[in-house]
Amino acid sequence: MNQDKLKQSVAQAAVDYTLTRINGDSIVGIGTGSTANFFIDLLAPHRGKFAGTVASSAASEERLRGHRIPVYELNAVDDVAIYIDGADETNPQLELIKGGGAALTREKIVAAVAREFVCIADQSKWVDHLGVYPLPIEVIPMARSHVARELVKLGGDPVYRQGVITDNGNVILDVYRLHPISPVRDLEEKINNITGVVTNGLFALRPADILLLANEDGVKTITA
Repeated sequence: MNQDKLKQSVAQAAVDYTLTRINGDSIVGIGTGSTANFFIDLLAPHRGKFAGTVASSAASEERLRGHRIPVYELNAVDDVAIYIDGADETNPQLELIKGGGAALTREKIVAAVAREFVCIADQSKWVDHLGVYPLPIEVIPMARSHVARELVKLGGDPVYRQGVITDNGNVILDVYRLHPISPVRDLEEKINNITGVVTNGLFALRPADILLLANEDGVKTITA
């Protein structure tokens, strides 16, 4: 089974799970990326079973609207019942690295609001220790060089992601050579405390509640 088939299978499992957790008044949080795109496409036939969505990126919002699924601003809703999103890496504690699609800040915001955060991924994203995948950092543009110097002090090798501007108007630094990241929460806090950092792609202070992980044998449900 190729990776797209795995992504599709875990997205279908996420749709099935979501339908057990929502009602006609529910708002569903939608993430960003290729696996989230499969989820959006498979959720579309069920759009009458919930009130609408909030999206973590302009790209996901556009895809949702293309399926005639209502999209609301997060400030306009009182509650997000469930948030479905992918990851670049996940460990057994369901701590994540996210931000390959440069939507990490909005993803963190939606995850913070949601009552339940469900991560959907294929087996290639499962690791014992985070950090093989470069860690994305969203940075205020004028602070890019300062932040990079501070990341070097933490042992990282930051690389400017050329030509990428986030939906918030900021830039991305991808940090290599941090593997293994441990303890993850400590590094998340240290990086977020660097002046000029908007946020980083570690999701450990607010990890996933449930991981749906696809492999050749099917989709496993994992809790921390």
